[in-house]
Amino acid sequence: MITQASTTATQIRRTVLEQSFRAGVGHIGSALSIVDLVAAVIEAFPSCVTDEHSRDRFVLSKGHASLAWYAALETAGVLSREVMDSFCGDGSRLGVHPEPHTAGVDFGSGSLGMGLSFAVGTALASKLRGESSRTAVIMSDAECNEGVVWESAAFASQHRLDGLVVFVDDNKQQALGATSAILDQSTLDDRWRSFGWHVEVCDGHDVSLLTSHLMAQQSGQPKVIIAQTIFGYGVSYMERELPWHYRPMNREQFDVAMNDIAMIDSERDGR
Repeated sequence: MITQASTTATQIRRTVLEQSFRAGVGHIGSALSIVDLVAAVIEAFPSCVTDEHSRDRFVLSKGHASLAWYAALETAGVLSREVMDSFCGDGSRLGVHPEPHTAGVDFGSGSLGMGLSFAVGTALASKLRGESSRTAVIMSDAECNEGVVWESAAFASQHRLDGLVVFVDDNKQQALGATSAILDQSTLDDRWRSFGWHVEVCDGHDVSLLTSHLMAQQSGQPKVIIAQTIFGYGVSYMERELPWHYRPMNREQFDVAMNDIAMIDSERDGR
């Protein structure tokens, strides 16, 4: 079924490939991994890209995948095509990692593990003000290697920050290899539960399901959605291939990638 969120995901995926190719910049596989997650955020929390005082908030803790969020902001009308075309150019506001002077970006990120701390702060502030706004976070499974993540998780649970929802992009790999080989995350769902969080585990590329999980608030508990994703999703030669954490595309690779995502999006939408 074609939904607004799935249409948004298709647009984001194309923009990620177009802009990474144009700029000659890597981190493509990481951005493709979270495309459906950011599409769900835009669908479920549309006020996060406005300038309203009591709006929802979004934190991209996985900062090196910023191109996916920039592309989402373009689909939401926050960034123009002219600004998008400046990605990683001289004097551009759009770098490889997001910076807070950019429209639609509340927090700079890049030091992995810090985004959840920022989000806990905004969720606590919202609760103390008696507001109903919510805070969403996208972080990587590898970030769960960081001790600061679990300090933040413990704090959020103790203070019953039920306005906080976290996506863990569980693609099972990181810059230096498989996550299981570096610091095993196979019990990640149980770990979050042990910290007092409500846990959902789901297909990280089912954008409708992701959106519904975001919209369903868990009373009295923060919520984490462990989204089982594929690194480089949709591009045949990138999927689960570690070099695409860094590598840019040449022209031939770009053409194959655009053809691949056209096929997968067509299959998803039943056309």
